[in-house]
Amino acid sequence: MTRARGAVRGLIPAVLAAVALAGCSSSTGAGDRGPGGPAVSSAPAKAAEAGAEKPRADEAEAEAEKTGTGATKVAEKGGQVGGAGSACELPVTFDIAAGWKPRGVTTNPDPELAEALADLSEQGTVKVVCEIDAKPAGNIGFLRVWQGEASEDDPRAVLRAFVADSPITAEDATYTQAKAGALAAAEVGYTSHSELLDEPKKERAFAVATPDGPVVVHLGGMDTEEHTAMLPAFELAKKTLKPRR
Repeated sequence: MTRARGAVRGLIPAVLAAVALAGCSSSTGAGDRGPGGPAVSSAPAKAAEAGAEKPRADEAEAEAEKTGTGATKVAEKGGQVGGAGSACELPVTFDIAAGWKPRGVTTNPDPELAEALADLSEQGTVKVVCEIDAKPAGNIGFLRVWQGEASEDDPRAVLRAFVADSPITAEDATYTQAKAGALAAAEVGYTSHSELLDEPKKERAFAVATPDGPVVVHLGGMDTEEHTAMLPAFELAKKTLKPRR
């Protein structure tokens, strides 16, 4: 079973990337938006349109480096998670960006399948309990919330264990002290490497301690460009986070 879990874990990055790419293909498969015409005349228009809609990855990364967090603004609020009756009941509450869709994540009741998938739902000392999907808002990625058992671990120790246990190789991790709402927090930015996509991508997370255990909020994305575009949603979550009363 240990060998099976290792095999499943090794396949997950590829499966997730394939799903993300499939979603991207289905949303963009219409091709040119206007009626037919010579390819030589439509190509510059398409390039100009793409450039207007989204910055190039190197420009996005430069902006991230310049601003420290990579976000010059906070996303518009579209709802809240964490409270009683919300899609995810957590030890904390925070606002989510407009258009993003939250859902709770539960453990599969099948013991054998649950054991095989344990490496997907656990990372470091925390387990994934909520994911907030950016696709309805036009991006490919998730904010995922992870929660651990009550402990004396400080937020930085929780983040270090989280990054060290990443199923995808994580490099160049930079840890900083931060604030999540009024709570003391730790934040990390790092680069992960996916064999399927064959290119590095940026990831970011912050952690806080609560009486019910540590909470980690993580932002990935299909690639660095998508990640950077979603950073305002990450900043919104961090700015508005509060202990649940």
